[in-house]
Amino acid sequence: MSTALRPYLFRPVYKDYLWGGSRIASALGRADTPEPCAESWEVSAHPDGLSIVEDGPEAGMSLADLCEKYGKGLLGGRVVGRQFPLLIKVIDASKRLSVQVHPSEETASQCGGEPKTEMWYFLDAREDAFVCAGLKPGVGPRIFRDAIREKRVPSLLEAVPVSTGKAIFIPGGLVHAICEGCFVLEVQQNSNTTYRVYDWDRVGADGKPRELHLNQAEKAIQWKLPASEALTPYPMPAAAPGNVRERVVRSDFFTMERYTLQAPEPATASGACFRVIFVLEGAVRIRDAGGETVVPFGRSCLIPAALGAYTLEPVDRACRFLTAEV
Repeated sequence: MSTALRPYLFRPVYKDYLWGGSRIASALGRADTPEPCAESWEVSAHPDGLSIVEDGPEAGMSLADLCEKYGKGLLGGRVVGRQFPLLIKVIDASKRLSVQVHPSEETASQCGGEPKTEMWYFLDAREDAFVCAGLKPGVGPRIFRDAIREKRVPSLLEAVPVSTGKAIFIPGGLVHAICEGCFVLEVQQNSNTTYRVYDWDRVGADGKPRELHLNQAEKAIQWKLPASEALTPYPMPAAAPGNVRERVVRSDFFTMERYTLQAPEPATASGACFRVIFVLEGAVRIRDAGGETVVPFGRSCLIPAALGAYTLEPVDRACRFLTAEV
C-alpha cells in the first residue's frame, strides 16, 4: 500500500442547465455557484466535468490522474481497469427535467453512447414532489411515437411520489424525469449520455426548442421494464453500538448505504473497493494511519480502496452520511 494514499476532497464542478435553481448554494452553503445552478458534480472522472483535488500534496490533480497514478490502490480489486466507474452529483430541479432515457450495458453500443444506470436519493423534496419513473403497462414503440407526435407523452408516464430520505433506482433503458421541487444526490455509472424524448415544449437559452434524440432513445428504451418505486432504506448491523447502518440501494453497478453515528465507527479499506461518502447532517472526521480528514456537511470525500484501517467519527454531535461503492 502506498503511504501517499489518503481521503480526497474535490472542488465541485457546477452545471448551469436551464432547469436549475439556487438550492445548491443556499442548502449546501456554496458561495461559488452559477445562476442558475442545476448540478454539482461531486466526484467525477468524466471528461465533461473532472473532479480536481482540493488540497494537500496532490492539490490540482484530477481524479482521472489519481486513478492512473494509483490504480487498484485507489479503485480496488472489484474495478476493472483504471477508470473511475461512478459519477456522483447533486441535482437541484427547480423546474422539471426533460423526459429522457439512458442506454443500458446491452444497448449502449447500438446507440453510440455510454451505459448509464443511476439512482436518486432525495436530500429534500417539497410536499407534493414526484418523479416520472417508467412507462404505463402496454406502452410500446408505436404508442410512444404517436404520443410524441401528438405531444401527450406525459400521459404515458408513471408518476411516483417522493419524500426526503427516500430513494429511487433508475436502470438504463427506463424512461424517466426528475420533476420540480426535488433536491437529489445522484449516483450513476460514469456516463454523460442522455437521450431526450420530450421537453415540456420549452425552449433553450437561444430561444429554440432543445434537441430531441428520438432515434437513439427508441433503441435505448427497454419497453418491458416495470416502473420504479420509491425505496425505504432497511437496517443492517453497524460496527459500533448506538450507530445505525441502513442499505439504500444494491445493484450490479453500485451500492449505497446510510449511516447515523453517535460514536466512532471502525472500518477497513482492505483493497476491495473505494468508498465515497456524502455528509447529510453534521460533519464526519476520518482518522487513518496518515492523519485525519474532516468532511463538513454537504461535501463528498473519496476513501481509497487500500487506505487500510480507519475510523469514521461524528464531529461535535451526531452525524449522518451516505456511502457509495461498487
